[in-house]
Amino acid sequence: MSAPSRRLAVDLRPWPLRVTFGVRPSIVVDGRTEPAQWGVGTWQVAADRPVEVTVFMFAAGIRFGAASYSVSPTEARIEYLAPLLPFLRGTLRGAA
Repeated sequence: MSAPSRRLAVDLRPWPLRVTFGVRPSIVVDGRTEPAQWGVGTWQVAADRPVEVTVFMFAAGIRFGAASYSVSPTEARIEYLAPLLPFLRGTLRGAA
């Protein structure tokens, strides 16, 4: 029997000028890394426990803008805001 699951919506936003220079985000959900695209995407996650989510960008061999968030079983949507400058951290939080 498989564990119960649910869909988690993740809003990936470039910050603040919406200029991405071709850089795309990557997302790590419970240790599984996947490439992503800017905008809203959904991921299947466990429904009965908190889930660790990390978002970062990777370009020219450099990982930057990383942010992590522990998603509670009751949250259905989170959002990531890319940093203004590449050496800063991004922001990952529950969406209202």
